[in-house]
Amino acid sequence: MRNIFLLFLILTMPVVIYSADFNLSAGGGGFLGYTFTRYTLEGNNDVSSNVKLAQDMDRINYGGFLFFDATYAVFKTMFQSANNSYSEIMTIAGEKIPNTDQIGTGSEMSINLSLTGKYPFNINDKLSWFPMLGIEYQIAIRQLRHPDGEEYVYDRTKGEWITDQDKNGDPFPLSAWNAIIINIGAGFDYLLTENLFLRGDFLFGFRLPTGYEKGALEVVKNPPTNIVGDPKLGGINGTPTLCFAVGYRF
Repeated sequence: MRNIFLLFLILTMPVVIYSADFNLSAGGGGFLGYTFTRYTLEGNNDVSSNVKLAQDMDRINYGGFLFFDATYAVFKTMFQSANNSYSEIMTIAGEKIPNTDQIGTGSEMSINLSLTGKYPFNINDKLSWFPMLGIEYQIAIRQLRHPDGEEYVYDRTKGEWITDQDKNGDPFPLSAWNAIIINIGAGFDYLLTENLFLRGDFLFGFRLPTGYEKGALEVVKNPPTNIVGDPKLGGINGTPTLCFAVGYRF
């Protein structure tokens, strides 16, 4: 994580040093986004029995945020809610492992903190746009699931399902769903008055593997699924997000 912040500072430092027209602003707004996750954890043992854990999830994210802008960098504090549909299936040699086939819906909540570098270009006296590159840290505060065909909703941190347990059979802590996201995109500001402005931006986020996903990698290295010699975690994920806000320049 330290290396990511150092990279961010290196990328944004020249912008801050060599750019002029510095001002401060703050405001708040809302956002709507979509997250897709397609991960596969896979490996083979000495007799080539393929072990696979497939995780597919589609999630709608929404919430509100406050921001503080220093012209070439913006800091956001966000409160996010999310609703998802998921499918997690573990197999050995093509056969499902009992009590690991999970399909259903879920809900999540998190507090997100982001720091983003940006470089504004004036189009005219009222309108400007800016490319953006930054980092976001997502702090999980709720992880609930509702399995298909069941009437109950359960808390994933209770470890009721085997896929929510670590290599020691203990429930994953809530922090296992914390995440680091790299964001890239662009935005615009439109001046309504000398100080008041509208802001819109579009970001695409790439999430790094979570503690939960790394923990699943450790699970298959240990009994009773330790038949995997060298498991690999691969796949893709992405989060496009649209934000709108009202701000005030000091």
